Amino acid sequence: MGVPGEFPKTRSAGVERRMSRGIVGRTIAVLICAGAAGYDTDPYTNRHLDIADSLLVLDREVNAALNDLATSWARDEDEWAFVNAVYRRLGGAHWVDRLERWAMKSPEVEKLPTTRRESMIPHFPLHAARVMRVFGFCQLIRIDGVYVGTDKIGHFFSQGRKFYRRYRRSGDEALAARWSVVTEAGVMGRITTGIFSNADLVANYEGHLFYRGLFHDGVVAGKTAMFRWQDGKPVQQRPFSWADHVNAFWDEAINPNDYQRALTPHVERRMLRLCDDYARRPHRYRAPDAKALTVRYRHAGLRPTRLPSLGIFLAQNCR
Repeated sequence: MGVPGEFPKTRSAGVERRMSRGIVGRTIAVLICAGAAGYDTDPYTNRHLDIADSLLVLDREVNAALNDLATSWARDEDEWAFVNAVYRRLGGAHWVDRLERWAMKSPEVEKLPTTRRESMIPHFPLHAARVMRVFGFCQLIRIDGVYVGTDKIGHFFSQGRKFYRRYRRSGDEALAARWSVVTEAGVMGRITTGIFSNADLVANYEGHLFYRGLFHDGVVAGKTAMFRWQDGKPVQQRPFSWADHVNAFWDEAINPNDYQRALTPHVERRMLRLCDDYARRPHRYRAPDAKALTVRYRHAGLRPTRLPSLGIFLAQNCR
Protein backbone atom coordinates (compact mmCIF):
# COMPACT_ATOMS: atom_id res chain seq x y z
CA MET A 1 0.00 0.00 0.00
CA GLY A 2 1.28 3.45 -0.85
CA VAL A 3 1.09 6.65 1.12
CA PRO A 4 -2.52 7.86 1.43
CA GLY A 5 -3.31 10.48 -1.17
CA GLU A 6 -0.46 9.44 -3.47
CA PHE A 7 -1.38 7.61 -6.67
CA PRO A 8 0.54 6.27 -9.68
CA LYS A 9 1.14 8.83 -12.43
CA THR A 10 -0.81 7.99 -14.99
CA ARG A 11 -16.61 22.50 -24.19
CA SER A 12 -23.97 25.91 -28.28
CA ALA A 13 -22.49 25.97 -31.67
CA GLY A 14 -19.08 26.27 -30.10
CA VAL A 15 -19.77 23.12 -28.11
CA GLU A 16 -20.54 21.11 -31.23
CA ARG A 17 -17.40 22.39 -32.96
CA ARG A 18 -15.25 21.40 -30.01
CA MET A 19 -16.97 18.01 -29.91
CA SER A 20 -16.15 17.41 -33.56
CA ARG A 21 -12.51 18.44 -33.16
CA GLY A 22 -12.02 16.28 -30.09
CA ILE A 23 -13.84 13.10 -31.03
CA VAL A 24 -10.99 11.53 -33.00
CA GLY A 25 -8.47 12.14 -30.25
CA ARG A 26 -10.80 10.83 -27.57
CA THR A 27 -11.61 7.74 -29.57
CA ILE A 28 -7.91 7.01 -29.93
CA ALA A 29 -7.57 7.45 -26.19
CA VAL A 30 -10.31 4.85 -25.70
CA LEU A 31 -8.53 2.36 -27.91
CA ILE A 32 -5.19 2.87 -26.18
CA CYS A 33 -6.23 3.15 -22.56
CA ALA A 34 -9.51 1.44 -21.92
CA GLY A 35 -8.40 -2.11 -22.52
CA ALA A 36 -6.75 -2.47 -19.14
CA ALA A 37 -9.46 -0.65 -17.25
CA GLY A 38 -12.83 -1.71 -18.61
CA TYR A 39 -15.17 0.61 -20.45
CA ASP A 40 -18.62 0.49 -18.88
CA THR A 41 -20.35 -1.10 -15.91
CA ASP A 42 -22.29 -4.32 -15.41
CA PRO A 43 -24.61 -3.12 -12.62
CA TYR A 44 -26.66 -6.30 -12.44
CA THR A 45 -24.54 -9.41 -11.94
CA ASN A 46 -23.83 -10.61 -8.39
CA ARG A 47 -25.29 -7.57 -6.63
CA HIS A 48 -26.94 -9.90 -4.14
CA LEU A 49 -23.46 -10.65 -2.76
CA ASP A 50 -21.92 -8.82 0.18
CA ILE A 51 -18.70 -6.83 -0.14
CA ALA A 52 -17.01 -4.46 2.27
CA ASP A 53 -17.98 -0.80 2.13
CA SER A 54 -15.08 1.35 0.90
CA LEU A 55 -16.38 4.69 2.21
CA LEU A 56 -13.75 5.15 4.90
CA VAL A 57 -10.87 3.99 2.71
CA LEU A 58 -11.78 6.34 -0.14
CA ASP A 59 -12.49 9.20 2.29
CA ARG A 60 -9.02 8.69 3.71
CA GLU A 61 -7.34 8.89 0.33
CA VAL A 62 -9.15 12.07 -0.72
CA ASN A 63 -8.56 13.82 2.59
CA ALA A 64 -4.87 12.91 2.58
CA ALA A 65 -4.49 14.39 -0.90
CA LEU A 66 -6.39 17.56 0.05
CA ASN A 67 -4.36 18.01 3.20
CA ASP A 68 -1.09 17.60 1.33
CA LEU A 69 -2.11 20.15 -1.31
CA ALA A 70 -3.27 22.65 1.31
CA THR A 71 -0.20 22.45 3.54
CA SER A 72 2.19 22.84 0.61
CA TRP A 73 0.19 25.60 -1.15
CA ALA A 74 2.24 28.56 -2.37
CA ARG A 75 0.05 30.20 -5.04
CA ASP A 76 -1.88 32.72 -2.93
CA GLU A 77 -5.69 32.91 -2.93
CA ASP A 78 -6.39 31.43 -6.34
CA GLU A 79 -9.47 29.20 -6.19
CA TRP A 80 -9.26 27.91 -9.76
CA ALA A 81 -5.58 27.05 -9.36
CA PHE A 82 -6.48 24.98 -6.29
CA VAL A 83 -9.33 23.28 -8.17
CA ASN A 84 -6.88 22.34 -10.92
CA ALA A 85 -4.36 21.07 -8.37
CA VAL A 86 -7.01 18.82 -6.83
CA TYR A 87 -7.98 17.58 -10.29
CA ARG A 88 -4.37 16.77 -11.18
CA ARG A 89 -3.85 14.89 -7.93
CA LEU A 90 -7.07 12.86 -7.89
CA GLY A 91 -8.28 13.01 -11.50
CA GLY A 92 -6.02 13.50 -14.48
CA ALA A 93 -5.92 13.81 -18.23
CA HIS A 94 -5.69 10.06 -18.88
CA TRP A 95 -8.71 7.89 -19.69
CA VAL A 96 -8.65 6.39 -16.19
CA ASP A 97 -8.26 8.90 -13.37
CA ARG A 98 -5.62 8.49 -10.71
CA LEU A 99 -7.87 7.71 -7.74
CA GLU A 100 -10.07 5.59 -9.99
CA ARG A 101 -7.09 3.50 -11.04
CA TRP A 102 -5.92 3.24 -7.44
CA ALA A 103 -9.35 1.96 -6.36
CA MET A 104 -9.34 -0.58 -9.19
CA LYS A 105 -6.01 -1.99 -8.09
CA SER A 106 -6.09 -1.61 -4.30
CA PRO A 107 -6.83 -4.71 -2.18
CA GLU A 108 -8.32 -2.29 0.37
CA VAL A 109 -11.24 -1.65 -2.01
CA GLU A 110 -13.29 -4.83 -2.33
CA LYS A 111 -15.02 -5.42 -5.66
CA LEU A 112 -17.90 -7.65 -6.65
CA PRO A 113 -16.33 -10.90 -7.86
CA THR A 114 -17.90 -10.76 -11.33
CA THR A 115 -15.76 -12.33 -14.02
CA ARG A 116 -15.93 -11.31 -17.67
CA ARG A 117 -17.45 -14.68 -18.54
CA GLU A 118 -20.35 -14.42 -16.08
CA SER A 119 -21.02 -10.73 -16.75
CA MET A 120 -23.72 -9.65 -19.18
CA ILE A 121 -21.19 -8.37 -21.74
CA PRO A 122 -20.34 -11.67 -23.53
CA HIS A 123 -24.06 -12.29 -24.03
CA PHE A 124 -24.36 -9.22 -26.26
CA PRO A 125 -23.73 -9.64 -30.00
CA LEU A 126 -20.69 -7.74 -31.22
CA HIS A 127 -22.70 -5.33 -33.37
CA ALA A 128 -24.69 -4.30 -30.28
CA ALA A 129 -22.02 -4.40 -27.58
CA ARG A 130 -19.38 -2.54 -29.65
CA VAL A 131 -16.28 -1.71 -27.60
CA MET A 132 -17.59 -3.43 -24.46
CA ARG A 133 -16.93 -6.83 -26.05
CA VAL A 134 -13.34 -5.76 -26.61
CA PHE A 135 -12.57 -3.82 -23.43
CA GLY A 136 -14.86 -5.39 -20.85
CA PHE A 137 -16.48 -3.58 -17.95
CA CYS A 138 -15.67 -1.63 -14.81
CA GLN A 139 -15.92 -3.31 -11.44
CA LEU A 140 -18.60 -2.58 -8.85
CA ILE A 141 -17.61 -1.39 -5.38
CA ARG A 142 -19.67 -0.16 -2.42
CA ILE A 143 -19.54 3.44 -1.22
CA ASP A 144 -21.79 4.32 1.70
CA GLY A 145 -23.93 1.29 0.94
CA VAL A 146 -24.35 2.09 -2.77
CA TYR A 147 -23.08 -0.15 -5.57
CA VAL A 148 -20.95 2.11 -7.75
CA GLY A 149 -18.87 1.43 -10.84
CA THR A 150 -15.25 2.50 -10.42
CA ASP A 151 -15.70 4.70 -13.50
CA LYS A 152 -17.89 7.04 -11.42
CA ILE A 153 -14.80 8.16 -9.48
CA GLY A 154 -13.32 9.43 -12.73
CA HIS A 155 -16.58 11.13 -13.70
CA PHE A 156 -16.65 12.83 -10.31
CA PHE A 157 -13.18 14.33 -10.47
CA SER A 158 -12.64 14.92 -14.21
CA GLN A 159 -16.08 15.55 -15.67
CA GLY A 160 -17.08 17.29 -12.43
CA ARG A 161 -14.29 19.82 -12.88
CA LYS A 162 -15.38 20.52 -16.44
CA PHE A 163 -18.97 20.95 -15.22
CA TYR A 164 -17.81 23.44 -12.59
CA ARG A 165 -15.77 25.36 -15.15
CA ARG A 166 -18.88 25.71 -17.32
CA TYR A 167 -20.92 26.76 -14.29
CA ARG A 168 -18.37 29.47 -13.41
CA ARG A 169 -18.78 30.87 -16.91
CA SER A 170 -22.58 30.71 -17.11
CA GLY A 171 -23.83 30.73 -13.52
CA ASP A 172 -26.51 28.25 -14.66
CA GLU A 173 -26.38 24.59 -13.64
CA ALA A 174 -28.83 23.46 -16.33
CA LEU A 175 -26.78 25.21 -19.01
CA ALA A 176 -23.57 23.73 -17.63
CA ALA A 177 -25.18 20.28 -17.71
CA ARG A 178 -25.77 20.39 -21.47
CA TRP A 179 -22.18 19.48 -22.30
CA SER A 180 -22.34 16.50 -19.95
CA VAL A 181 -25.32 15.29 -21.97
CA VAL A 182 -23.43 15.87 -25.25
CA THR A 183 -20.42 13.85 -24.09
CA GLU A 184 -22.56 11.03 -22.64
CA ALA A 185 -24.45 10.82 -25.95
CA GLY A 186 -21.11 10.81 -27.77
CA VAL A 187 -17.74 9.19 -27.33
CA MET A 188 -18.03 9.01 -23.54
CA GLY A 189 -21.05 6.73 -23.88
CA ARG A 190 -23.73 6.20 -26.52
CA ILE A 191 -21.56 6.27 -29.67
CA THR A 192 -19.02 3.77 -28.36
CA THR A 193 -21.07 1.50 -26.06
CA GLY A 194 -24.70 1.99 -27.11
CA ILE A 195 -25.40 3.15 -23.54
CA PHE A 196 -26.43 6.55 -22.23
CA SER A 197 -25.65 6.44 -18.52
CA ASN A 198 -27.84 8.64 -16.35
CA ALA A 199 -25.68 7.69 -13.37
CA ASP A 200 -22.64 9.20 -15.14
CA LEU A 201 -24.50 12.51 -15.34
CA VAL A 202 -25.23 12.36 -11.62
CA ALA A 203 -21.58 11.72 -10.79
CA ASN A 204 -20.56 14.62 -13.08
CA TYR A 205 -22.99 16.94 -11.31
CA GLU A 206 -21.89 15.89 -7.84
CA GLY A 207 -18.27 16.41 -8.85
CA HIS A 208 -19.17 19.97 -9.76
CA LEU A 209 -20.69 20.44 -6.31
CA PHE A 210 -17.51 19.10 -4.73
CA TYR A 211 -15.28 21.59 -6.56
CA ARG A 212 -17.72 24.45 -6.02
CA GLY A 213 -17.98 23.58 -2.33
CA LEU A 214 -14.23 23.76 -1.81
CA PHE A 215 -14.49 27.51 -1.13
CA HIS A 216 -18.25 28.29 -1.16
CA ASP A 217 -20.64 27.78 1.75
CA GLY A 218 -23.95 25.97 1.45
CA VAL A 219 -23.15 24.08 -1.73
CA VAL A 220 -22.66 20.60 -0.30
CA ALA A 221 -25.56 19.40 1.86
CA GLY A 222 -25.90 22.88 3.39
CA LYS A 223 -22.41 22.70 4.86
CA THR A 224 -19.73 25.34 5.14
CA ALA A 225 -17.03 25.48 2.48
CA MET A 226 -14.40 22.82 2.87
CA PHE A 227 -11.64 25.44 2.86
CA ARG A 228 -11.22 29.09 3.71
CA TRP A 229 -8.35 31.37 2.79
CA GLN A 230 -6.00 32.58 5.51
CA ASP A 231 -2.82 34.50 4.74
CA GLY A 232 -2.81 33.12 1.20
CA LYS A 233 -3.18 29.49 2.32
CA PRO A 234 -6.22 27.21 2.11
CA VAL A 235 -7.24 26.11 5.62
CA GLN A 236 -9.47 23.06 5.82
CA GLN A 237 -12.69 23.61 7.80
CA ARG A 238 -14.28 20.19 7.40
CA PRO A 239 -13.23 16.83 6.01
CA PHE A 240 -14.36 15.46 2.68
CA SER A 241 -16.73 12.50 2.64
CA TRP A 242 -18.11 10.59 -0.31
CA ALA A 243 -21.29 10.25 1.79
CA ASP A 244 -22.03 13.91 0.95
CA HIS A 245 -22.24 13.03 -2.74
CA VAL A 246 -22.92 9.34 -3.36
CA ASN A 247 -26.54 8.18 -3.39
CA ALA A 248 -28.65 5.52 -5.08
CA PHE A 249 -28.64 7.42 -8.39
CA TRP A 250 -24.93 6.59 -8.80
CA ASP A 251 -26.10 2.97 -9.22
CA GLU A 252 -26.88 2.13 -12.86
CA ALA A 253 -29.31 -0.61 -11.84
CA ILE A 254 -31.44 1.83 -9.84
CA ASN A 255 -30.90 4.92 -12.03
CA PRO A 256 -31.26 2.99 -15.28
CA ASN A 257 -29.30 3.45 -18.47
CA ASP A 258 -30.91 4.30 -21.78
CA TYR A 259 -29.80 1.37 -23.95
CA GLN A 260 -29.92 1.66 -27.71
CA ARG A 261 -32.61 -0.39 -29.39
CA ALA A 262 -30.18 -3.11 -30.53
CA LEU A 263 -29.03 -3.70 -26.94
CA THR A 264 -32.38 -3.52 -25.16
CA PRO A 265 -33.69 -7.09 -25.76
CA HIS A 266 -30.35 -8.58 -24.73
CA VAL A 267 -30.29 -6.55 -21.51
CA GLU A 268 -33.89 -7.54 -20.84
CA ARG A 269 -33.12 -11.25 -21.18
CA ARG A 270 -30.11 -10.86 -18.92
CA MET A 271 -32.19 -9.07 -16.27
CA LEU A 272 -34.73 -11.90 -16.26
CA ARG A 273 -32.01 -14.29 -15.12
CA LEU A 274 -31.76 -12.37 -11.83
CA CYS A 275 -35.16 -13.36 -10.41
CA ASP A 276 -33.71 -15.76 -7.83
CA ASP A 277 -31.14 -13.19 -6.67
CA TYR A 278 -33.89 -10.57 -6.42
CA ALA A 279 -36.07 -12.90 -4.35
CA ARG A 280 -33.24 -13.26 -1.82
CA ARG A 281 -32.60 -9.55 -1.33
CA PRO A 282 -35.18 -7.36 -3.06
CA HIS A 283 -34.09 -4.27 -1.09
CA ARG A 284 -30.77 -4.30 -2.93
CA TYR A 285 -32.52 -3.70 -6.26
CA ARG A 286 -34.51 -0.55 -5.46
CA ALA A 287 -34.25 2.84 -3.76
CA PRO A 288 -37.02 4.26 -1.53
CA ASP A 289 -35.86 7.81 -2.33
CA ALA A 290 -35.89 7.42 -6.13
CA LYS A 291 -38.65 10.02 -6.62
CA ALA A 292 -36.83 12.61 -4.52
CA LEU A 293 -33.59 11.95 -6.37
CA THR A 294 -35.37 12.37 -9.71
CA VAL A 295 -36.42 15.84 -8.59
CA ARG A 296 -32.97 16.62 -7.25
CA TYR A 297 -31.34 15.91 -10.61
CA ARG A 298 -34.14 17.21 -12.88
CA HIS A 299 -31.81 19.82 -14.42
CA ALA A 300 -28.84 17.45 -14.88
CA GLY A 301 -30.03 16.07 -18.23
CA LEU A 302 -31.22 12.60 -17.22
CA ARG A 303 -33.03 10.80 -20.05
CA PRO A 304 -36.13 8.59 -20.10
CA THR A 305 -35.18 4.95 -20.61
CA ARG A 306 -36.57 2.01 -22.58
CA LEU A 307 -36.25 -0.25 -19.57
CA PRO A 308 -37.19 0.70 -15.99
CA SER A 309 -34.89 0.38 -13.00
CA LEU A 310 -33.86 -3.18 -12.19
CA GLY A 311 -36.02 -3.51 -9.07
CA ILE A 312 -39.18 -2.33 -10.86
CA PHE A 313 -38.46 -4.59 -13.85
CA LEU A 314 -37.93 -7.67 -11.68
CA ALA A 315 -40.98 -6.95 -9.51
CA GLN A 316 -43.09 -6.78 -12.69
CA ASN A 317 -41.62 -9.80 -14.45
CA CYS A 318 -40.46 -12.36 -11.87
CA ARG A 319 -42.92 -15.04 -10.77
